[in-house]
Amino acid sequence: MKSSASKSNVKREQKTALFLREISQLIQRLSLDELDLSKIFVTKVKLSKDYSICYVYLSTYTDEKEDFEKALEILKLYKPSLRKALAKLIPGRYVANLRFLYDTSKEKERRITKLLEQISEEEKYQDE
Repeated sequence: MKSSASKSNVKREQKTALFLREISQLIQRLSLDELDLSKIFVTKVKLSKDYSICYVYLSTYTDEKEDFEKALEILKLYKPSLRKALAKLIPGRYVANLRFLYDTSKEKERRITKLLEQISEEEKYQDE
């Protein structure tokens, strides 16, 4: 028999996945009107323990943080309408407040890849 803690973790993961899917789709629809939003994508979503805050992590296709900054200004303007749309799409008594954050994990991943490529090149030169 499953414990209540594991059931709540499953529900939390389901709700998080639902937020990720719906927010991604809403931003994608908005990007048709706002071209600066077409340069970003949602990488992950985290919910606070009481589900009152939804942290939306975004990254850019262009690897430039200034594209994120432009998109952030637009998302701030659309935040009330995004919450209203989420209220219709996601069942619950309250809709979480949205916080948009820049996801640095993609940046770190690119730096690590670049370093590994440099090491690989250096090893080739040493072997010759």
